[in-house]
Amino acid sequence: MSDLLRLQKAQHIAKCLQLAMMLEVSVQKPGNVSFTASFEKTRVEHFLASAVAAGPSLQEAASRGAMVAEGQLNLERLGIGELIKTCSEDVTMWQRGGNTILGTVMLFVPLATAAGMTPTKQRFCFDFSVLRRNLDLVVRASSAWDAVHLYEAIDIACPSGLGGAPDLDVTQTDSKKRLIEENVGLFEVFKLAAAYDDICYEWVNNYPITFDLAYPYLTEQLRNKPLNTAVVHTFLKILAERPDTFVARKMGKPKAQEISKDAQTSLEIGGLETPEGRESLAEFDKKLRNSGNTCNPGTTADLTATTLALCVLNGYRP
Repeated sequence: MSDLLRLQKAQHIAKCLQLAMMLEVSVQKPGNVSFTASFEKTRVEHFLASAVAAGPSLQEAASRGAMVAEGQLNLERLGIGELIKTCSEDVTMWQRGGNTILGTVMLFVPLATAAGMTPTKQRFCFDFSVLRRNLDLVVRASSAWDAVHLYEAIDIACPSGLGGAPDLDVTQTDSKKRLIEENVGLFEVFKLAAAYDDICYEWVNNYPITFDLAYPYLTEQLRNKPLNTAVVHTFLKILAERPDTFVARKMGKPKAQEISKDAQTSLEIGGLETPEGRESLAEFDKKLRNSGNTCNPGTTADLTATTLALCVLNGYRP
């Protein structure tokens, strides 16, 4: 691949993922930020600025993936953690709304890298079976330094709902030192956390929520529904089947399971397509926003963004 073609491919991948982030935040998902709803310190413009700021890191990830495919870079030297950290720095520099897209970035950087590794047909069409195999290679090749850089990215973004890990807790001061001394790679760290964090669960299981649950559902929805309806229904579908782990860490598993049942109920009575469903969604949204937005399903939003990324990579355009 020529330098120009590699650049064009990397730019294309980055734009696809940036568009996915912007589409996700533009949709009125219950309990989350959108054009019509904000948190106390975080508004839609903070997410839009974050999506723009993430572009260079996503493009670099895709470029490195292409270099791996061409034999110009070893898989073990991809620097996934470094890219996530750099992206976190850029996002923090370009907006003042706090942590906006760290979870999404943690899912998108490996995805961009794997897309860069994947041969494309005309107009950058991706074979998702090959893309998914490459995604598994990327995350499994991550190193102890990738883990350290990921911990540093978390320090920069300061997300809520952390603490309480059984080992190598990101909030413990000696964890980064131990990662290097014990040579614990990022994939191994995420294996420890997969039981209580669905971002980590996706990493270590080859993104099954995104590819197997959400993507087929969203593509079917988009065939005959407007974007907002299709994405809200997909958000509800994910939430109904996967209690949000961000909510579970902050408010406990019973509350997360209760919210999942509410999502299932709203979907079963029609979601945005029936008066009863719209009324149910309005009440659901109000419930999630009580007590200072402590029950916002943030992990579900990250998974929804990743699902949209697959759609855009596959040619969807709004």
